[in-house]
Amino acid sequence: MQYRQFGKLGFQVSAFGMGCMRLPRIVTGDHGEVDREKAWEMIRYAADHGVTYFDTAYGYHNRTSEEVLGEALEGGRREKVKIATKQPFGVMTDLSSGGGKTVLENARRNLENTLKKLRTGYLDLYLIHNIQARDWEAIKSSGAIEEYEKFRAEGLIKAIAFSYHGDYAGFKPVLDYYDWGMVQIQQNLIDVDREATEQAIVDAGKKGCALVIMEPLRGGNLAFPPAPVQALYDAYPVKRSGVEWAFRHVLNYPEVSTILSGVSTLEQLKDNIEIFSKPDAVPGNLNDEDKKLIAGVREKYLSMKSVPCTGCEYCLPCPQGVNIPQVFGKYNDGVMFGTFEPSRRTYMFLVRAKQDAGSCVACGLCEKKCPQHIGIIQELKTAHEKLKGWVE
Repeated sequence: MQYRQFGKLGFQVSAFGMGCMRLPRIVTGDHGEVDREKAWEMIRYAADHGVTYFDTAYGYHNRTSEEVLGEALEGGRREKVKIATKQPFGVMTDLSSGGGKTVLENARRNLENTLKKLRTGYLDLYLIHNIQARDWEAIKSSGAIEEYEKFRAEGLIKAIAFSYHGDYAGFKPVLDYYDWGMVQIQQNLIDVDREATEQAIVDAGKKGCALVIMEPLRGGNLAFPPAPVQALYDAYPVKRSGVEWAFRHVLNYPEVSTILSGVSTLEQLKDNIEIFSKPDAVPGNLNDEDKKLIAGVREKYLSMKSVPCTGCEYCLPCPQGVNIPQVFGKYNDGVMFGTFEPSRRTYMFLVRAKQDAGSCVACGLCEKKCPQHIGIIQELKTAHEKLKGWVE
């Protein structure tokens, strides 16, 4: 296993970090739960084969992921690894949950419960989860960061961090505001100019923050290249799987500390460990020709979209709350990658928030405002039929 320095925090971690958001599941009817026996086997195998970084969160697998990870690492393995978990700001502010009478009391109660689930007295990394630009001012004024500092002073957490989904304009103020121990962003060979972009990687490195990359396989989509993309890989003289090319793209950045991948089978885990254990799985592993190949792969993927939505958001707000650009984004991912399974899981969150296409009443206001002249009503129906049905 290759290891990397974890920013300015003074320790090293495995270049591959095991994500615990896509553990193996047992699905019965409309109910899904973690297959604990298989998950324990995978987590223990990882810890016994060089993986020293495990990532989970408060809400993963209906709030059971932390518990499963704690059970698996108990008995000597916990002391050999680093655990990162996350608390969303929305959970801190949900005072109806019974955690406490104030946001900060809630945050503390949630941390205490997390420690119990993980069967540990401390966390190596504690993240404010999924910071959104729209919430940033509220987060700053809430005292949440100062409360995290109290947790650290009490020895309950070792370092303060955040995870971020969004564009670079929203990322930079968060990064610059505080002396974070670590930042976690989405990056992969598709999202070079999307999400927080390559510039976020450079900025985090300059600041000395440990940098953790999530979604290097774009929710698993990059593991199964459609025929036009596979043809590009097959024509290249160096033969690697789509998974390995995707990982090598992110491994190439010297600023990256560890790369998370959620694994659902022991076979996937073993394959990932093998890739990250190769002698050349290091920064600078890509030559100019490799980079040209990856650029061509990115271009080919992006050419295979179905709905010509640019995400301009002129169609919003929808009177029924449908997040039209996000629906089309998930649908286009399914078309682009040749599988809708990963998109169905993320679509579930739109369904829970009542922002899915099923809420459309065909009023037509969006179509009047769309500069691309998309037949939004029909496209939403098509997308909803493809994306609905995830059970968790």
